[in-house]
Amino acid sequence: MKTFTRLAATVLCAAALITPGTAQAADLNDPQLKDIAMQLVSSAENSSLDWRAQFGYIEDIDDGRGYTAGIIGFCSGTGDMLDLVHLYRDWKPGNVLEKYLPALERVNGSPSHDGLDPNFQRDWETAAQDGTFQAAQEHERDRVYFDPAVSRAKQDGVQALGQFIYYDAIVMHGDGWGDLDFSGIRQRALNSGARPPAQGGDEVRWLHAFLDARVWTMKQEPAHEDTSRVDTAQRRFLNEGKLNLERPLQWHVYGQYFEIS
Repeated sequence: MKTFTRLAATVLCAAALITPGTAQAADLNDPQLKDIAMQLVSSAENSSLDWRAQFGYIEDIDDGRGYTAGIIGFCSGTGDMLDLVHLYRDWKPGNVLEKYLPALERVNGSPSHDGLDPNFQRDWETAAQDGTFQAAQEHERDRVYFDPAVSRAKQDGVQALGQFIYYDAIVMHGDGWGDLDFSGIRQRALNSGARPPAQGGDEVRWLHAFLDARVWTMKQEPAHEDTSRVDTAQRRFLNEGKLNLERPLQWHVYGQYFEIS
């Protein structure tokens, strides 16, 4: 959901089940696992596994970040939506959202809709039907969230589940802006005494420590007080030993049940 600086700025079934012999090689860059990761995020962000249906999603969820929109929850108040619309302008000048760039500059860092209402939501939904805008959303998802999360996770020596845990944390908390961001969560886990596998630690213990730090961080914001996306999803997979997101995956988020068989 969210970066606070510009620097920080469906398919139910994937194909074959990962076998023990391939587990060590699996990572979230595998297209099947990346699709699972997107479904997991969409279950929490949009109450749906159909993440490809979310390009046109847009609403103000009253979390102080203005409009939240698109496949990863780009926000008008946190810079990532501004970067996205800049990219869309570069790829397709004269598009329906380009005229909102001055307003997005003004509202960056605030929950304001000044200069966006009354037609921004409608125009976003129109743009979302354009393949160029969809490609821009996927590009920015990868640049700002997915690639940095997976890279950091690989440096820490964690497998696909841990890579997803990092990714979901960056999606919600962003990075590079303060103590409650992704790096703050990771540092809090380190402060607990746990160490990632790359530093000689146990992977399961490390990921539990990371999730503990994530839950603490979520509870600092009223909009994130419901920690079920951790407690009854990511923690469940960890307790089940599904370090490479082996299917079937069954979880609850915000009271809803989901399954990838």
